[in-house]
Amino acid sequence: MRRRIVLGAAVALGASVLTQGTAEAAAFPKRFPLPDGFMPEGIAIGAWPTAYFGSRADGSIHQVDLATGKGRRLATGPGTPSLGIKVDSARCRLFVAGGTGGDLRVLDAWTGRTIASYKLFEGESFVNDLVITGNAVWITDSDEPALYRLPLGRGGELPRPEQVARVPLTGEMEDIPDLANANGIVTTPDGRGLIVGQTATGKLFRVDHRGVTKEIDLGGAVMTQNDGLLREGRNLYVVQNRVNLFTKLELSRDASAARVVTQLTDPRFDVPATVAAWGNRFYLVNGRFSTPPTPTTTYDAIALDKF
Repeated sequence: MRRRIVLGAAVALGASVLTQGTAEAAAFPKRFPLPDGFMPEGIAIGAWPTAYFGSRADGSIHQVDLATGKGRRLATGPGTPSLGIKVDSARCRLFVAGGTGGDLRVLDAWTGRTIASYKLFEGESFVNDLVITGNAVWITDSDEPALYRLPLGRGGELPRPEQVARVPLTGEMEDIPDLANANGIVTTPDGRGLIVGQTATGKLFRVDHRGVTKEIDLGGAVMTQNDGLLREGRNLYVVQNRVNLFTKLELSRDASAARVVTQLTDPRFDVPATVAAWGNRFYLVNGRFSTPPTPTTTYDAIALDKF
């Protein structure tokens, strides 16, 4: 019962924030620090104004109150990375992609307690990003030409380990050895497939639930160094990490084609990795991939007004 009360209060707070107008929203900081040496990569925001970040260094999870910019460590990592992260708001859970650990972890969003852990691949892998749908969690692997499908039961029930499926990627996405391949992932506007970015080529692909890939017609545009993806309706937002760009595309309903609407940069960008949204803002985390990491290297996240 306490969990339901807390979640209800959080959702109510979110609704309140969204209706207070731009004057109140402007009070939220547009830049906030993350712990020194943290090496962030993923960012996720659910139905309440809290951002969650995963560490490439040791897999710890850090949470930040968007209203104040103040943060705290939610969970100590397992010693392997935490990369893509998503919030399952209805059930107060975090799904975390485990990078070179080859796994997916499920955490309690309030306490940081590990609820479940799934080993997705034995051997060299780079479990990178994920998307939650109504009946499954789909996960990319930038080393392996495959997706992983973690089925969700009625009420979001987590599966047994043997129920997790590896879905080989076939069709038009050609795996490029020794480079980052399948990376960011979102659903298509019609809900019938997935959109996956390939970092190595700058291409985007529509992927059906059998793993068959077809390149999305971008009208000649190239999403160089594409990383995190975010879809809102038929708008697709692409973080292009090492070129410090953030691009808005308009998708066809079936995601067979897209056109570039806006492309921007910002002096605060320092190799942004992924993006999440709250209210009338986007929040991007600076991965600083080109900066040699040390225990004292500084990291931050920034906010942009939606466009």
